[in-house]
Amino acid sequence: MLNSILIGLFGLGAGDGVVILIVVLLLFGGKKIPELMKGLGKGIKDFKDASKGTESENTNTSTPEKKD
Repeated sequence: MLNSILIGLFGLGAGDGVVILIVVLLLFGGKKIPELMKGLGKGIKDFKDASKGTESENTNTSTPEKKD
């Protein structure tokens, strides 16, 4: 699946994907990668929650009036 995404989006093959993964591993190290993925997952979850919140706000027709 990853190979088809790499080939479809960037024109990269399986060997190129492996090289990219090795470079990322060397740059960040084995201990840092899980932390990065956890942060990425949390960011995606927050984005999805925020987009669901704006959808529900847009469907709400009654708006509270401000009092001075």
